Amino acid sequence: MHAFAHFFTGAFLCNALPHLAAGLQGKRFPTPFARPRGVGHSSAVLNVLWGFFNLLAGLALLTAWPVQPGVTLEFGLTVLGALALGLYLARHFAKNAVPA
Repeated sequence: MHAFAHFFTGAFLCNALPHLAAGLQGKRFPTPFARPRGVGHSSAVLNVLWGFFNLLAGLALLTAWPVQPGVTLEFGLTVLGALALGLYLARHFAKNAVPA
């Protein structure tokens, strides 16, 4: 259970970043609530709310299962969760990105 908690701590904290960044800039960005799901864009306000939820979920997990930065399994799992979700989302959004 602890391994999953550390992994998802990283995933939730990573997922909070793009939603908060987009929402705070007043930009639309995909959320799970958009149509089509994860592809369509949601409002800036919804992105701030979704980003804040992810931030709170990550912090709640971090409070329940604290992790110290360093060369430990717990910290490695937290970093792996953030990296895994970050890489997945980068590939997912790259498929739907509009060329510059």
